[in-house]
Amino acid sequence: MKKQLLDLLVCPACLPREHPLVAEIVREQEGDIDTAILMCQHCGARFPVTAGIALLDPHAPDNGRQANKYETAEVVSSYLWSQYGDLLDDDQASTAYATWAGMMRPQAGIALDAGGAVGRFAFEMTERCDFAIGIDTSVAFVRAARQLMRERSLTFSLKEEGLLRREATILLPDSWRSERVDFLVANALALPLRKDAIGLFASLNLVDKVPAPLDHLREMNRVTRDRDAQFLLSDPFSWSVEAAPPQAWLGGTAEGRFAGRGQANIARLLADPAGELAPAWRVDETGHVWWKIRTHANHYELIRSCFVRASR
Repeated sequence: MKKQLLDLLVCPACLPREHPLVAEIVREQEGDIDTAILMCQHCGARFPVTAGIALLDPHAPDNGRQANKYETAEVVSSYLWSQYGDLLDDDQASTAYATWAGMMRPQAGIALDAGGAVGRFAFEMTERCDFAIGIDTSVAFVRAARQLMRERSLTFSLKEEGLLRREATILLPDSWRSERVDFLVANALALPLRKDAIGLFASLNLVDKVPAPLDHLREMNRVTRDRDAQFLLSDPFSWSVEAAPPQAWLGGTAEGRFAGRGQANIARLLADPAGELAPAWRVDETGHVWWKIRTHANHYELIRSCFVRASR
């Protein structure tokens, strides 16, 4: 974890109260903290930094080391292809991440990519912002993103068919600046960042996967500046009871506060001057982007992700 992030961090276990984290650094090199404990002097919570990865998810057992599908090499490989396949000159690759990045105007300050997986959007934002942070609850995703940040390349195994594999190597463009980006294990429902810290916030294919979608938007609003800010949410709105109960969904139901389609409901929430996401956002654009997930050479999932781009 880059030492310059310490001034931004607050204890995610104490939210909505904001108490700073104090670092007990064991080892650092050239401004990158390799081993440390981040401590809250208010509640006593302790969050480790191990091999450069800060584990700041207060909801994860053992600070993020729980077993789940997002920690497997096969899923990491699938997401690396999904986000960077166009850099591999793969004729099946999606250009979704380049498209999302192209929607954002240059923005002074810090960009945050919530649920950013293996880091593509955060790297893109180093061309548009002073600094970019990618967060995800998956340690394996953050490890891959930080390897790309440090080494500028990553070789990984792609499943072809059955037990057949081939190697692919991602090389980052020179314009993506490693000194302007970092990645944390953190939770989009309890962001370890102080109020008004963020100028550009992205939530890509995440809101239908969290257990409390409205809380995710509230956290976005807490950490994002009241003025001179951008927000991009894009999602397939694949609401499921495995992720959240129907009463927590922001769309996909016939009754209740969020009856109807999620894209329209989120646009309405953002634009409400007296709502819980005030001060109001200006909805600049809505639409959709097609993106892909690759399972193997003969199996892809094509997903229509509907976006709302807003500013204030």
